[in-house]
Order: sequence, then structure tokens, then C-alpha cells
Amino acid sequence: MASISILVRARNDEALIGRTLEGIYSQKVALPCEVVVCDDGSTDGTRDMAARFGVRFFERPPGPYKPGRTLNALVGAAKGEIVVFNNSDAVPLDENWLANLVRPLLAAPEKPRFTFANQLPRRDASALVRKDSERAFGDGKVQATWRFFFSLASSATWARMLREAPFDEGMQYSEDVEWAWRNSRRAEDPVEIVYCPDAHVEHSHNYTLAELARRFRGEGKADAEIFGDRPSLAREAAAAVRETLRDWAYLAPHPRDWREMPAAPLRRLVQRISHWKGTRE
Repeated sequence: MASISILVRARNDEALIGRTLEGIYSQKVALPCEVVVCDDGSTDGTRDMAARFGVRFFERPPGPYKPGRTLNALVGAAKGEIVVFNNSDAVPLDENWLANLVRPLLAAPEKPRFTFANQLPRRDASALVRKDSERAFGDGKVQATWRFFFSLASSATWARMLREAPFDEGMQYSEDVEWAWRNSRRAEDPVEIVYCPDAHVEHSHNYTLAELARRFRGEGKADAEIFGDRPSLAREAAAAVRETLRDWAYLAPHPRDWREMPAAPLRRLVQRISHWKGTRE
């Protein structure tokens, strides 16, 4: 019987980590599980809150934070054959999240697979955040038309796969996408990326314009490294226009959300211009 290590990365998530751990410990799954929390120097009550649940703590590697280095160290410390990554702010929404997330792995244990969960927006999510979440996740039909999509925030795979092919420790953004893209395209025994729409977690962010700029600049740099992307500024501007039109079409039937219409063009321009700058770095 396989066992599961649920690996939770946390930083200053006192407001949410309690709900996340409650959700994790309420799961209905027949396999033995351990919960490991890696707290990245929280200055609030995150660590104390996690300690109430009796989790095993793991100290991240010293030095500047590199996501891949921390993830590889966590996988190395995991005792389970299956590793589940679940951010401290990704709250399981029902008692079947874990079973639904690992089912594709258990159905074919000989196959290299990496699953990821359906991330639903929080109650306080803005309308445009809800729209983006529904397109990226939801029933999976939209993401299936994109070049590639994957999210580590709530996901699962076999520990042996990550030990044989670790995360790139040089990536500062999109280390999960880099791993999934690289290993899903390898010539021999490619990894199958499986979306699990019935594995529900609550996870979204109402980013400010400055936060959007920082995130998309980082993702732009990563896209250049992973995919070789170097889009023109005109192409990025056209993408911003298309997304703004989709925003307005989404908002139009809901008068209570019309207040977000004026901000939509600015937010999309900030995203695309920041992404363009990142691809040039």
C-alpha cells in the first residue's frame, strides 16, 4: 500500500493555514499520510498555528530562497511514495480532495503522471479574478486549448519521479511549469499531466497593480527560459486588448461588477507589458 506525504510550503499565512490543515486532516482516504510543513521564516503566527496540528516541520535550505531547491529538499525528506504539494493558502474544500487528486496515480502506478487540482476563487475574489480562475481551471476545456498549463499549488505525483528528475534550482518563477514541460516532452517515458477538476481547493489572490507587474515580469522571464518566448510589444498589446474584451463580456451581465470595467484595460496592459519586459531580461 502506497503512503502519502503532504508537503505544505508556508510564509505569513496565519489567516489561512489553519483552514488548510483542517481540510487536510479531514480527508477520507485509506492510505497512510504524513503532513510536512516548511515555514519560510514567517513573522506572524503561521508556525504556531501549524504546530497545533502536530505536523512535522522541515527547515528550508539556508541562503536566498530558490523554489526548486526547497522543493527538492522537501521531496528528499518525504517518507511517502506519493508526494502531494499543497500551498498553505490552498484550502481543501471537501473531504474527497485528496482521494480525487491521487486517483489517477493509483489507477496506473506504473505510468509517470503528475496531477493538479481545481483551484476555485475565494469569496472575496474580485470579478476579474473569478473570471481568470474559471478560464484556467473550471471544467478544463479552456486550458486544454492553451499551449501548456500546470499548477503546483495543489498537485500530486510519485516521489521517485521527482528524485530521478528534480526541479530546476535556478528558476525563480514557474519552476513547476518548467519541470512539467521538460518532462512531458522527453523522448522516453514522458510524464502525463492530468487535471483533476473534482479535486477542489480554494486559492486566489486579489493582486494590486504592483503585485501584478512583479508576477508577470517574473513569468515573462520564465517563459523566455522555458519556451523561448520573445513576443513583440505589439503582440503583447494585442493580447491585452483581447483579454479586456473578454473581461467586459464577462462583467456585462452582472451590474454589481460593472465597477471593475474601467480598471480592466489598465490591469491587462500592466500584465502584458510586464510580461514583455520579463522576456527581455
